[in-house]
Amino acid sequence: MARIAGVTLPAQKRIDIALTSIYGIGRPTAEKIIASIGIAPDVRVKDLSEAQTDQLREIVEKGHRVEGDLRREVLGNIKRLKEISSYRGIRHMKKLPVRGQRTKTNNRTIRGNVRRTMGSGKRKLEKT
Repeated sequence: MARIAGVTLPAQKRIDIALTSIYGIGRPTAEKIIASIGIAPDVRVKDLSEAQTDQLREIVEKGHRVEGDLRREVLGNIKRLKEISSYRGIRHMKKLPVRGQRTKTNNRTIRGNVRRTMGSGKRKLEKT
């Protein structure tokens, strides 16, 4: 059971995929980390030795901004945009798409699947 940056890596998955369960590490970063240590990408997490796990932990925690630090930074950036009332900050405040997507249709993900047509929220009448 490998635990890196406060996240328990899934034991059955390949190491390159398992590293992506850490917030802030994607596939390219995971592949670079594995290559720098010299671990084969097809090795499962359960098959890693203690030394390899320690090397991974050291590289991830010291060389990359992950988990809590990264989340705090992202939230701080969003808060700053809201405080200066930039266009993006206002979009964040109104819970609308920030990156230029259309809003006439296809923005249900950010709004939480709210349907605002006439018959969409209507309750079905019970038949007696």
